[in-house]
Amino acid sequence: MSTLDTYKTITKQAQGAIFKDKGSKFYGYAFPIRDEAQIKMHVESIKKEHYSARHWCYAFQIGTETISYRVNDDGEPKNSAGMPIYGQIQSFGLTNVLIIVVRYYGGTKLGMGGLINAYRTAANQVLTTADIVERTINQNFRLYFEYKSMSKVMRLLKEHRIDIINQTLEHNCMLEISVRKGNSSKILELFKDCFGVKIDEL
Repeated sequence: MSTLDTYKTITKQAQGAIFKDKGSKFYGYAFPIRDEAQIKMHVESIKKEHYSARHWCYAFQIGTETISYRVNDDGEPKNSAGMPIYGQIQSFGLTNVLIIVVRYYGGTKLGMGGLINAYRTAANQVLTTADIVERTINQNFRLYFEYKSMSKVMRLLKEHRIDIINQTLEHNCMLEISVRKGNSSKILELFKDCFGVKIDEL
């Protein structure tokens, strides 16, 4: 069960089974994303791969504490494609994910209900095959101290299982650390009370 300092996302690109309805074919793809620049790249790549398709509809969500999302019906009736796709992102409780559903038109109109079902099903199928993971929302800090305090600092980091993500070890040392957000206030107080160590929140 997710807590306030965790989120769920996918680890790698996934492709679902083809969904068919009245001759139309729907191909679902899911991508892990970090920012909106990646969305355009993935959409253009899928359009090249499926250049003879009729529609390339998608939805995405980015962020952990501040969420942004967008849906795109790409010529289908309003809210018949993008929103059903986005509904599956919400249903699976995911973020930092893009889902694209490609439609090849089969010559028979599906109607609003048929389109909603097709795009929702294609999105559901691809997310069912995706590698979903839960990750922690982390807070980064910088520690500043003299080299003589190194053993004391390292002992505290080891005791509290804190990850070091960057370091400068000279006469005046700097360590950048990453801690789970739920533990950040405790770690901040720990090093504020540590003589000879200065801690800054990033």
